[in-house]
Amino acid sequence: MSERDTSAMSERDTSIIRADAYFAFSPLRVGAMVMRYWYLLRGSWPRILELAYWPTMQVILWGFLTTYLAQNSTLFVQAFGVLLSAVLLWDVLFRGQLGVSISFLEEMWSRNLGHLLVSPLRPYELLISLMTISLIKTLIGIVPASLLAYALFDYSIYTLGLPLIGFFFNLIVMGWALGLVMSGLVLRYGLGAESLAWVAVFALAPLSAIYYPVAVLPEWLQPFTLALPASHVFEGMRAILIDGVYRPDLMWAAAGLNVLYLIAGSAAFLAFFRRARTLGLILNLGE
Repeated sequence: MSERDTSAMSERDTSIIRADAYFAFSPLRVGAMVMRYWYLLRGSWPRILELAYWPTMQVILWGFLTTYLAQNSTLFVQAFGVLLSAVLLWDVLFRGQLGVSISFLEEMWSRNLGHLLVSPLRPYELLISLMTISLIKTLIGIVPASLLAYALFDYSIYTLGLPLIGFFFNLIVMGWALGLVMSGLVLRYGLGAESLAWVAVFALAPLSAIYYPVAVLPEWLQPFTLALPASHVFEGMRAILIDGVYRPDLMWAAAGLNVLYLIAGSAAFLAFFRRARTLGLILNLGE
């Protein structure tokens, strides 16, 4: 074998080793990032208070409204928990999306993103870290609110049983997908686009069938609604609370859509990341 062939093989082997090292997943790096976000959260009591404040306030307001309606309408006597359950489950989607977006924005606000991305941390490991801390934040916000609903209104969302687990994860995964897309847009277009992180999920609220069935919407709008995992979750919730029937078809439809949403959201973030890196935007983030 000639010296040139040996050199070519050596270069090829080196490139393979580098590629393997780049794509090798590191739980330690993901754990380090989750701990970073956890320390930020733990060290700021206003952050923790804010996580629980909005779900709690919504439960109180909607809870008293539901109590009033239940005393004056046989419909709401039959389905007393529909509004409270809808409020709590909607907040899972909302908190899931914000948990990803705000954690990412904090890196941009502190001008720390460039430092992270010159470390061994891989972009997909950053995504996993953001989704993990989003799950933690969502639980911190939702669990106290659900317990307060039981204390004040003698209603427990946990009466939904095991389907509640599926509803929870379907909604939070949809929130993750939206959060990744919003984070990618902010990375690509700068902090001037950060308002998207706050308004994106509310733009989908009318189509998510939170407080009313899909059948209420105009027929031409229903296909768009059925393309959202959230609409299947809320339809499934009402089927249990009003009809006493568990609809596995709705659960699987939401799960299937969420697989597509999460893949699309991750791909969008990575595409925006590559574009931002090509244009040299990562170290020059601003309005």
